[in-house]
Amino acid sequence: VSSQPTTHQQSPVDIIDEVGKTILTRFNVPQGYERIASADNSFGAYLQNLPLKPHGSLVKYYSGEEKANYGVYEAVVDLEIGKRDLHQCADAIMRLWAEYWWEREIYEPIHFNFTNGFRVDYTEWMKGKRISVKGSKASWYQKGSASNTYNDFWKYMEIVFSYAGTLSLSKELKPVHINDMQIGDIFIQGGSPGHAVIVVDMAIDTVNDKKVYMLAQSYMPAQEIQILKNSSGEESPWYVLSDIESFRTPEWTFKSTDLKRFEK
Repeated sequence: VSSQPTTHQQSPVDIIDEVGKTILTRFNVPQGYERIASADNSFGAYLQNLPLKPHGSLVKYYSGEEKANYGVYEAVVDLEIGKRDLHQCADAIMRLWAEYWWEREIYEPIHFNFTNGFRVDYTEWMKGKRISVKGSKASWYQKGSASNTYNDFWKYMEIVFSYAGTLSLSKELKPVHINDMQIGDIFIQGGSPGHAVIVVDMAIDTVNDKKVYMLAQSYMPAQEIQILKNSSGEESPWYVLSDIESFRTPEWTFKSTDLKRFEK
C-alpha cells in the first residue's frame, strides 16, 4: 500500500520566508508545530543551519547548467560541488557528514567504504597517503607529506565519490525505525542507481506529538544539494512522519524501512 504524506493546509507565505539565508530562517514550521531543537555543535544543528542560495535560485549541475524546477525543490543549498560529475545523491550525504566533522577538526569519524569494501579513513589521507585502485583492488601508498587543507579534504571526498555510492553507504549505515527518526537520518536504497535523501529538519505538534520533517538531496548528474518539495503538490517542504509502507519524493519512492543513520 502506497500513501502520500500531506502537510497542514497553510499558505506558502506562512511557510517560506524569502529573505531567510539558512534552513532555520527560510522555512517556518506548520501552524501548531514547534521546531525540534538540535544540540549545539551537533550534526542536526549543522544541517538546520545549512546556507541557502537566494529564494528562487535554480539548482546548478557540475557543468554549470541549470536544473529547471518542475516541482522538485524549494531551495538550493549554497555549497560548492566541484566541476566533475561526482557529487550525486549518496555523495552529497557523505560530504555533509564528513564536512561537519572536518569543520570541527574531529577527523576520526570521517571514513567510508568503497563498493569493494575497502575502508578509506581521512586520518590516513591527512598523513600524505593516497589510494591506488587497480581493477577491484585498492591500497594505500605514501605520496607526500602530511597535509590537511580544504583542498586535501575535497580531493579525499572526490575519490570517495568515485568509488562509493548508495550500495556501499547503505551497508555502512545503521537501520532506524521510522518512529525514531532524527535530523541527520537518511532514506536510502542501495543499488544501480539507487537513491538517498537526508532529513535536514524536523518539527513536532505540541498537542498530539505528530512530527513533520524536511528532506534534502543531490541527484544525477552531479548537482547542488536541494531542499525537496512535498510531493503532494503543496508549496511546502514539510512531510508528515508516518509509518506508511511507502511514500513519494519528487524524484523517488522510498519505503519507511529505508531509514538509516550514521554511526561514528
